[in-house]
Amino acid sequence: MKRIVLTGGPGAGKTVITSRLALQFPGQFVRVPEAATQTYARLQTRWDKLDPAGRRDVQREIYHTQVEQESRLAVEFPGHVLLLDRGTIDGAAYWPDGAAEYWHDLGTTHEAELARYDAVFWLETAAALGIYDGEASNACRFEDLQGAVDSGKLLLRLWDGHANLKHVGAFANMEDKFSAVQEALAACTAA
Repeated sequence: MKRIVLTGGPGAGKTVITSRLALQFPGQFVRVPEAATQTYARLQTRWDKLDPAGRRDVQREIYHTQVEQESRLAVEFPGHVLLLDRGTIDGAAYWPDGAAEYWHDLGTTHEAELARYDAVFWLETAAALGIYDGEASNACRFEDLQGAVDSGKLLLRLWDGHANLKHVGAFANMEDKFSAVQEALAACTAA
């Protein structure tokens, strides 16, 4: 079973693309939804409204939700490719004390988390082109346009050690971005 992460800053198209691929190719892909959005929605809050202790608590919950979803869906859909709307590494970008403390707190390592995934597609946010709807399309978003770009750059640095990291640039048109991801995904899953 392959696990492929789509990561990137807010507004990169992760949710739209993973959802669409899973719908178009149900016998091949299973979408693993973003654990952060689920957690913040359930708690009726978001990252910027929490103090550092609350941010740590939420990031721990997000990590464990992510791991549980990946494990459960791998069992429920053997032979499918898991398409992840973010991966466990993403939580390090939101840990108040930095990535090293995130790994330590969770009892894991950066290397172990990178090894969980067969491929990583880093999607550049459309905010890099000045296109960004912020919380209008996801109430959990708190970043402004520049914050979305900066978040994407931080995530790229955190995933940079992955042996199979692919870059997909920003596109003004979602159809063009979807096609770029689909092409890269086809090459990745054929290997």
